[in-house]
Amino acid sequence: MESNVWPMHASRDERGALSIAGVDCRDLVAEFGSPLYVLDEDQVRLTARRYREAYEEAGAGIVYYAAKAFLATAVARWVYDEGLGLDVASAGELEVAVRAGVPGDRIIMHGNNKSMSDIERAIEVGVGRIVIDSFEEIVRVADAASRAGIVQSVMVRVTVGVEAHTHDFISTAHEDQKFGLSLANGNALEAVRRIIKLPSLNFLGLHSHIGSQIFDAGGFEIAAERIVSLAKRIWDDLDTEVSHLNLGGGMGIAYLPDDDPLEIPVMAALIGDIVAKECANAGLVMPSLAFEPGRAIVGPAGITLYEVGTVKLVELDDGGSRSYISVDGGMSDNIRTALYGAEYSVALASRDSAAPVRMSRVVGKHCESGDIVVRDALLPDDIVASDLLAVAATGAYCRSMASNYNHLPKPAVVSVRDGKVTVVLRRESMEDLLRLDPGAS
Repeated sequence: MESNVWPMHASRDERGALSIAGVDCRDLVAEFGSPLYVLDEDQVRLTARRYREAYEEAGAGIVYYAAKAFLATAVARWVYDEGLGLDVASAGELEVAVRAGVPGDRIIMHGNNKSMSDIERAIEVGVGRIVIDSFEEIVRVADAASRAGIVQSVMVRVTVGVEAHTHDFISTAHEDQKFGLSLANGNALEAVRRIIKLPSLNFLGLHSHIGSQIFDAGGFEIAAERIVSLAKRIWDDLDTEVSHLNLGGGMGIAYLPDDDPLEIPVMAALIGDIVAKECANAGLVMPSLAFEPGRAIVGPAGITLYEVGTVKLVELDDGGSRSYISVDGGMSDNIRTALYGAEYSVALASRDSAAPVRMSRVVGKHCESGDIVVRDALLPDDIVASDLLAVAATGAYCRSMASNYNHLPKPAVVSVRDGKVTVVLRRESMEDLLRLDPGAS
């Protein structure tokens, strides 16, 4: 199996069945049902540790795990155990972090529209940094902090006009989008001006996030140049130091065998050198850096197991044919293919096959023609109902973006480690789905 796509402890037995960390995928489905998300716990921990070590070497004071990629109390504890903080973007994510035992000073809170209750809860649990995303939030955070009798540390999220080479929906630093305060029109500088006048706020520094699934440091170089230039203006015009600089996350992973993201230490060193150079050119002291990887930590460690329900051979206009393999999940457990046109690697997981391969499309069971899990894949042409398929690199943004479309219960998430299985999130039941419906009782 391609080592850059499948979990590090993935292997096949003598009959070709897929195992993760010594646990047979057939046994997992038999016990926990299908679809099923499976996480290699040791890989999550190791990757988190590698990020902490590499980015600390590059000048990072803290590395936060971006909870939006996938969050459960177990995962929060894993990454905290490995020395990471937690980046949350809602009251729900914050509550999971708190219940997992992550201290407030190791949490950073994002969000482009934080409610007053979100902010009050963040202050109540002692969140170390709140990222300001609008002028309205300056007033809200200052008011909540004043009423709580504290001085709240904040950062300003800056849109720096850099478009990462990724899908428009996950490119987050160009001007025409909802996040942050613009560097170009002066709003970011004005936000800092307002913050430093308020006694209940402590201005720490600047935040920039240029997008997701980034394979090189080019975008970070441009972003660093622009955000350091803003730091210089803040020093010159407002006599205020930018002591912390958060460059977000967005480091890419391999979904296909040909994908080739930079190794963790290489990307870290490049970004650290870029910021150091820009600060030296501007005559500024190097700030403490922070980063927020999420997908890069949990994505490669996860797979999704599906059971095949039907197989149809469809004749194409060009004279060829395609096998449509319907599985027991779909866009409710992985919306990324429909939303972004995401591509995945898929394999027959329950057995070996010497059959010729056929161009195939793995589709879900929902009432949508766009309900596609893997658009194009070469799979054995002897796949039949009850076979298991495994889709690689689904640890991030699959369970976290899952829905109950067509009233399908959300799948369970289990972790595997040294031959042992732990339930991370239990499978939803029909009772779970109907509990909110007063007419169903």
